[in-house]
Amino acid sequence: MRIFCPTKYLVYLCTQNQKLKMMSEKKKQLTKAETQVMNILWALPEQQGFIQDIINQYPEPKPAYTTILTFMKILTDKGFVKPEKVGKAYRFSPLVSKEDYTYSYIADVKDTFFGGSFASLVSFFVQKEQYDEGEMEELKQLMKTIEAKNR
Repeated sequence: MRIFCPTKYLVYLCTQNQKLKMMSEKKKQLTKAETQVMNILWALPEQQGFIQDIINQYPEPKPAYTTILTFMKILTDKGFVKPEKVGKAYRFSPLVSKEDYTYSYIADVKDTFFGGSFASLVSFFVQKEQYDEGEMEELKQLMKTIEAKNR
C-alpha cells in the first residue's frame, strides 16, 4: 500500500523546472475552479500563501487539503504559480498577475468571438446589458479618456 506524502509530492514539482518552462510557453487558460483558487491567491496579503491560507478563504463547506494541493500542482504545471519551500511546507506565489491574466483572457475572447474588434465586443455588451446613470457617466468619462489618448 502506497502512502500519499504531500511534501514529497511538492518536492517532485519543484524539480520539474524544464517541464515548467516548456509548459509556460504554451497559451493557457484557467478552469473555473482554478480561477477561484487564483482569485484567492491574488487576494491574499502579499499575494502569496500556504495551502491552509487558501483553504481558509473558501466559504463553507471548505475543500479538502488534498483538493487544493492538486489544484496547486496543476497551477504549477501550467506555469501560473511557483512553490517555495518554507520549513516543511510550501508557500505559493502567482507567476502571473491578475491584471495580466484578465487582459489575456479578454483579448482571447475578443479575438475568438468578435474578430479582434474592440468595438464589436463593447457593442455586444451595450445591446445585452442594462446600465444605471452612474455607469453611463463612467462610460462617458472612459470615452473622453479614449478620445484624449488618440489625439
